[in-house]
Amino acid sequence: MILRIEKIGLSLKAEDELLNKLLESGKAHYPKEFGGFLMGYYSEDNQCLHITDTILPKKYQASKYSFERSTKGVEKEFTEFYSGNPRKVYVGEWHTHPDSSPIPSTTDISAINTIINNKNTCIPNPVLLIIGYSQTTEDFGFYVWFENKLYKYD
Repeated sequence: MILRIEKIGLSLKAEDELLNKLLESGKAHYPKEFGGFLMGYYSEDNQCLHITDTILPKKYQASKYSFERSTKGVEKEFTEFYSGNPRKVYVGEWHTHPDSSPIPSTTDISAINTIINNKNTCIPNPVLLIIGYSQTTEDFGFYVWFENKLYKYD
């Protein structure tokens, strides 16, 4: 899958195999939300993000309408990605919206702001993937925080 936001000149690539893995991980926790970390790398010109992997949290709290993950217990996995070739880094978050659409809630936008304002986070444009699904539909909503605004990839 290749998506682009013409207005700001950014594109995103993610393999269907990864997206299916995320969807299945989310569905395994139905009816609660579930999610994790997105890992990947940027093109040399920083215009294209390649999302390649996920790290699933070891500790989290979830309900039908919320998901909050912890970084405890996944430090080794992050280190392995950071030292690999190509060097992959944390690029954002993903989570599900069971029986709902992939539209960011107020809580989702607040979470992105928390990431941006965290001194330990070194990414200026975090990505948010929301997977909305029901028994008959599946929809992936990719968003990026760019210059203090949330944009949707088309």
